[in-house]
Amino acid sequence: MKLLAFFKVVRAPPTLSKITGPLQCRLFQPDFVPRDPKAKPKRYKYPAFYDPYGPKPPPSDKILQLAERIAALAPEELKQIGPTLRDKLRHPKMQPISTEGMDLGSQGAASGSAKAEEKKAEKTAFDVKLEKFDAAAKIKVIKEVRAFTSLGLKEAKDLVEKAPILLKQGVTKEEANDIIEKLKAVGGVAVME
Repeated sequence: MKLLAFFKVVRAPPTLSKITGPLQCRLFQPDFVPRDPKAKPKRYKYPAFYDPYGPKPPPSDKILQLAERIAALAPEELKQIGPTLRDKLRHPKMQPISTEGMDLGSQGAASGSAKAEEKKAEKTAFDVKLEKFDAAAKIKVIKEVRAFTSLGLKEAKDLVEKAPILLKQGVTKEEANDIIEKLKAVGGVAVME
């Protein structure tokens, strides 16, 4: 009996049940008006591009006059505007981006062979690669590798056993030749790349 009394208390007003239907009950929204099921969804017009800061006001007359004066300058004077503004506003100078090691595709293909010859001539950093070693001289090679790589015994042993492998990268030509000679003296074969 108490359960039946509870449902009577929670029951929706009779007028609201006619609007919402028999299965829906909107107790907490007395002003709820159901959407017409035959109505089409609203179409919203979206802007061509999204601006998170909203619409901007048009530039002032002072800015428009300044833009006209800049556009009327000679090309030599236009080149001076950027550096002058950067100095005046204390902006840092932009650093050029190195394209070394990047694949430029068709852009770099025309001058690629000339640049390759220049790079070979200008190469200052070399890599030393251990090609092979005499099995009887393995301990001597490991000691020599430890001397110029500052590795521990286990790391140097693992490195030598993985031959052919790069031992040292980015060394000068004299240092690379010195390492190759030392390895050759103890029974290893190393090359400079």
